[in-house]
Amino acid sequence: MLTANDQQLLSEKGISEEQLKEQLACFAKGFAFLDVKASASVQKGIQAISEEEKDHYINIWEDYLNQDKTILKFVPASGAASRMFKDLFEFLSASYETPSTAFEKKFFDEIKHFAFFDALNDKCRENEGKDIPALLSENKYKSIVSNLLEEKGLRYGLLPKGLLLFHSYPEGIRTAAEEHLVEGALYTKNKTNDVHIHLTVSPEHQVLFETLVNEKKSLYEQKFGVTYYISFSNQQSSTDTIAADKDNQPFRNADGSLLFRPGGHGALIGNLNQMEADVVFIKNIDNVVPDHFKDATVTYKKVLAGILVSLQQKIFSYLELIDSGDYTHAQVEEMIYFLQDELCIKNPETRLLEDVELVLYIKRKLMRPLRVCGMVRNVGEPGGGPFFAVNPDGTVSLQILESSQIDMSDPAKKALFEQGTHFNPVDLVCALKDLEGNKYNLPDFVDKNTGFISQKSKDGRELKALELPGLWNGAMSDWNTVFVEVPIETFNPVKTVNDLLRPEHQ
Repeated sequence: MLTANDQQLLSEKGISEEQLKEQLACFAKGFAFLDVKASASVQKGIQAISEEEKDHYINIWEDYLNQDKTILKFVPASGAASRMFKDLFEFLSASYETPSTAFEKKFFDEIKHFAFFDALNDKCRENEGKDIPALLSENKYKSIVSNLLEEKGLRYGLLPKGLLLFHSYPEGIRTAAEEHLVEGALYTKNKTNDVHIHLTVSPEHQVLFETLVNEKKSLYEQKFGVTYYISFSNQQSSTDTIAADKDNQPFRNADGSLLFRPGGHGALIGNLNQMEADVVFIKNIDNVVPDHFKDATVTYKKVLAGILVSLQQKIFSYLELIDSGDYTHAQVEEMIYFLQDELCIKNPETRLLEDVELVLYIKRKLMRPLRVCGMVRNVGEPGGGPFFAVNPDGTVSLQILESSQIDMSDPAKKALFEQGTHFNPVDLVCALKDLEGNKYNLPDFVDKNTGFISQKSKDGRELKALELPGLWNGAMSDWNTVFVEVPIETFNPVKTVNDLLRPEHQ
């Protein structure tokens, strides 16, 4: 039973009572595992690009950039950096005073190699009256960490990754967000030298991002001869999800109010849907490298985009042919082979269809958003994997799946997961418009049955949290999807602060 306060809260968030009921029903019925048929590999489902093909696709992309098109770099940047400093927070609260774990020892042994060292050193002088070497000599390790993480110092434990100092250069130090500005100039600059970048940020951090951009934008515009158009958005409150108690009833706070939680990165499909762009690159905020390591990243971004453009051109030519009504049986067969061989969409039922029904099926499959996803060979990193999975309409197609979407109690399905050779480093290039230049409505292509439920707690009480279909998982489930192998050099995430000590970030 909803109270007047409940209804007011729903109204403020833009969530209907019907949506609330649907979410609560998800807790009761759960989510079915996806029917996985095979893991994708370079033998089947993942394209391996030759040197000759690489040059070909780069040329296609360079030609596209000279057309009257809007290219956008979309960067999910709202994640807090607190998990990046998990080990240091644990050190602060530990009973011992000197570094004991391998992680802690590495952090302090190599502290001078962090790009934020000088800024941290200044904070230590300001707050402790001593620099870092002096504090180290006195075993005041925790003073250094508190000046890095806490309110009195650099506040890195409270900020998002995008605002942290990542890389050092002779001319200065760059944050992760600045590295994305540089990347944007290197592979999304259009014929008028415009670079469009959109960052999804938390409301409490937006002013800080805007301040950084206003301070640094002209520097990079001058360096690369471009004009930046940088925009921001927040995760919409209407995408929050209700928390449930153990009985699948709405979880209520101590004051009796309903508890809503962010719906996960899948909520960003709404933000992406608002973008006015022909082609969108999607990449996580922390997967950036210094300039002397950027060649592989820039090269393969152009390759992926060239593949996207060439596929879209072929799709549009087939749609024009269908709309003309002047096609032969041989051309219909050609289109079916394109679906099967290049888009990896298969449905045994199509052989039972008459030509008219078959053409309608082909058109329905072609009239969808398109994405080309970079895939990296497994190196033990967590991430979604590339699989062939059964869709609600019975077709089998390529999907990026998380382990939570696969029934690991089934030995055959578990084996398929473990046999996977690649994973998704969140390296996507997307085409969002149809043949007429109209935007697809992206929420129409979400598989709502691919969310998942996790166990959390609030004020010492257990609760169930509902995660929406992930942005590159279920939220893009009904897109045309192509997987392309990219080298490990293009994947350099910063999951912990010590990752910044890796050679790729020095």
